[in-house]
Order: sequence, then C-alpha cells, then structure tokens
Amino acid sequence: MSWFFPDPPTPPNPILTAGAQTASNIGTAITGSYLNNYNQQTPQGNLSYDATSTYNYTDPLTGQVYQVPRWTATQTPANAIQGETNVNNDWARRNTSVAANLSSQQLMDYFNQNFTKSLDAAPGAGDLSWLSDPNLDPQQYFNDVGQQQRDLPGWEYGEQTFDDAGNIRRGYGPADDFSSDRKRVEESLFQRMDPQMKQDRARLEQQLADQGIQPGTEAYDRAIDAANRQTTDARLAVTEKGGAEQQRMMDMAAQEAGFENAAQKQAYDQALGRGTFKNQSRLEDFQKILQTGNFRNQAQKDAFTQEVSKAQFTNAAKAQQLAKNSGVFSAANTQRDKWLQEQYAKRAQPISEISALQSGSQLQVPNFAAGGNSNIANTDVAGIINANFGQNLDIYKQQTSNVNNIVGGLFGLAGAGVKASDRRVKKNIHKLGSVFAAKRHDEPKKKLPIYSYEYKGSDEPQIGPMAQDVERIDPQAVTTIGGIKHLRKKRVMGDILKAA
Repeated sequence: MSWFFPDPPTPPNPILTAGAQTASNIGTAITGSYLNNYNQQTPQGNLSYDATSTYNYTDPLTGQVYQVPRWTATQTPANAIQGETNVNNDWARRNTSVAANLSSQQLMDYFNQNFTKSLDAAPGAGDLSWLSDPNLDPQQYFNDVGQQQRDLPGWEYGEQTFDDAGNIRRGYGPADDFSSDRKRVEESLFQRMDPQMKQDRARLEQQLADQGIQPGTEAYDRAIDAANRQTTDARLAVTEKGGAEQQRMMDMAAQEAGFENAAQKQAYDQALGRGTFKNQSRLEDFQKILQTGNFRNQAQKDAFTQEVSKAQFTNAAKAQQLAKNSGVFSAANTQRDKWLQEQYAKRAQPISEISALQSGSQLQVPNFAAGGNSNIANTDVAGIINANFGQNLDIYKQQTSNVNNIVGGLFGLAGAGVKASDRRVKKNIHKLGSVFAAKRHDEPKKKLPIYSYEYKGSDEPQIGPMAQDVERIDPQAVTTIGGIKHLRKKRVMGDILKAA
C-alpha cells in the first residue's frame, strides 16, 4: 500500500527571528534620522546636520554589531545680515547714549519736584460714616396687635342626655316555649281517643274471628295493618293539633312583646327628638359665639399683616439708602485709586525710557523652520515569520487529518466479504484525496480516489472508495448484487492496495 504522509514544518529559530527583528528596527531608525535631519537655509542664516561620528551597538542576543550615526547641528548667521546688524548696533548705541543723557537731565529736573506734595491734590476717599449711619439700621420689631382669642367665653361643653325610654324586650313566653301547654292538649285528646280506638280494635278482631280469619294469616295481617295505620294517623292528627295550639300561644306572646318594643321605640324617638331640639338650639348659640371669635381673630391677623408690611417697607427703604451710600463710597475710592495710578505712571515712565535707552539693542538670532518628523513604521519581521510558520502548521494539520481519514476508511475494508459501495446508494459525497494502487513494473501508476459520504437513508458519516473507481482499476474486485455494485473487500485490500 502506498500513500503520502506530509512532513511537519520546521519551527523558526527564536534567536534568528529576534535578530532579524532587531536589524529591521535599527535600519528603520537610521533611515528615519536621515529623513528628519535635513539642512536649512534662511535669509538670517544656515542650519546644517552632519553625521560626525558613530556609536557601535552590540545586540546582546545575537552578538551582531550595528553602527548607529551621531549627528551634529551647526547654526551660522548669514554674512550680510551679520554686517548689517553690527552697523545698526553701533548707531543704536550712539543714539541711545545721547537720548539717555538728555532724558537723564530731564529726569533730574523731575525728581527735584516735591512728589509727595503733589499727592495732596488727590480726590478724597470714601467716608465710612456713610456706611455706619445708625438711622439705616434695620427695624427688628413692630407694634403688638394683641393676642388671638383662643376660647369661647360663656360656653361650656357638657354631656347632653335625654330621658330613658326603658329596656327593649328581648324574649317572650315561658321558658319551655309553651311545650307543657302543648303536652296538656295532646294528653287530653289522647284520653278521649284511646277508649274508642280500643273498642274499634276489639270489634275488628272479633269480626275477623267470626269470618274465620285466624291470626298469622295474610288476610288477618292486612286487616290489622290497616287498623294500625288508622290509629297512627289519628295520633299524628293529635300531635298536629298540639303543635298548632303551641304555635298559637307563641304568636300571641310574640305580638305582646312586639307591642311593648314598639311602645319603647316610640318613647325613645320622642326623647331623642326632644334632645335633638335642645342640642340644635345649643349648636346655634355655639356658632354665634364662634363667629364672633373668628371675626376678632381675623381683625387681629389683618392688623398683624399691616404691621409686618410697614416694617418690611421701612427696612427695604433703609437697605436701598445703604446700597446707595455704599456705591458712593466705592466710587470715591475708585476715583482716588485711578488718580494715584496715573501719578505713579507719570513718575515711572521716564525711568523706564532711560533704562531702555541704556540697555541698547541685541543681536537677532536666525529663525529656522521646525524640523520634520517623518516616521517610518517598523516591519514586524518576527510576526511575519511566526505567522508563516502558523500557516504551514495549519496546512500540515489538515493534510495529516485527511491522510488519517483516508487510512481509517481503508481499514474499514479489512476482512472478508463484500460491501455495498455503489455511488448510486450514497449521498453528500466529497473527495478527500487519493492513494496509489499497487502495480506491476509494466503497468502505469494508478490512483484510487477516497471520499467522505453517507449512505442514503442514514446520517452516519463514512470514508472509502467508490465501486465505479475500483472497477476501473480491477474489475474482479467488484461484484453486482441486486443491481448494486459491491466491493470484494479482501481483493481490494490485497491485490489493489497490498495491505492484506
């Protein structure tokens, strides 16, 4: 069997990679120094840059030595500008000397004047009495307008009651709810009925005996049962009569209790009406007294508000007058300060002029444009090397994965028997690669494609060849069963791949 296993890529040497990155960085820095240190020529002078020496830098990792240039900046004024400046400086020194002498004489005459005496003519400052007038003190009190009325004279809050109308009747009738009366009625009726019912029972039994109907027979039992039902109905009627009598007596007692309660309620309503009338009259008297108190308190409140308003108005007027006095005070001080500043400026100005004339002019320094700042980005040599290794390693991993899949698929053909491998029974077919089939010396080299696929009706992934491709290499390795091409696995692995 013959197939190709790719070799893994060789990882980069970290020392060589770091050295390459260092060389790239130093080269970029040196190129940038030549781009940024350019010479300049202006009407006032020249500015030149020269690499006058070098600095040897040794890479501590690789031992490589790099020569880094050192620059010298030389600034030279133009010859014509230098000569003209010298002439101007000579004339300026002569003129300023003469002017300084004249100004010095004038300054002496000015100093002979009495400067302190001239300050007596300054405007007066603000008077503090303008701000401390006691008449402008704020008013902190106002007239008393009396106290509020807090009670109602001649009024007392007493508990108001009315006549008692008696208790409500909450029950009626005797404690046994007229049960004894009911029992007495029932017993009286039963005493009247019992002799008659006994005679009727004896008469029925004699009648049955006369008719020859003996006890224990069906006819006898029916007759006795009918007589018993009549007796029971009679007793129930007596009980009903007793209940009706009891209900009649309870109704009479309830009516009596209801009449008494109605009379009590009427008496209560009348007493309540008399109490309500008294309270209404008392309430009207209370409202009159209350209105009088409210009127007095409102008048006291109005008087208080008026006193507060007058005090506020007085304080506002005093505040305005104080603000006015403060403004006048500040204006007077400002006027005096400005006058004094003018006098001091008049005195200092001649001194400043003489100082300027005696100092003379200075040599101008040539002006040059700001140097350029050309930045060259460093090339990430180490990153490029490592990225290339990573790409080759990914390719190697993919190739190794494909080979492993192919080998795994082929080992699935090991063993005897046949296996359905017709392209027509497969789906989702994707080619993974090829393996070389075994050949004799006189035969050309043949490749057997290997695919990933799934059988129709299944989602389980499979790897292996197609029967049609195997048939083109060795027709004897393929057999047809039921119209579907099958692989003879032993022949494929042995004669074609030489793996058996």
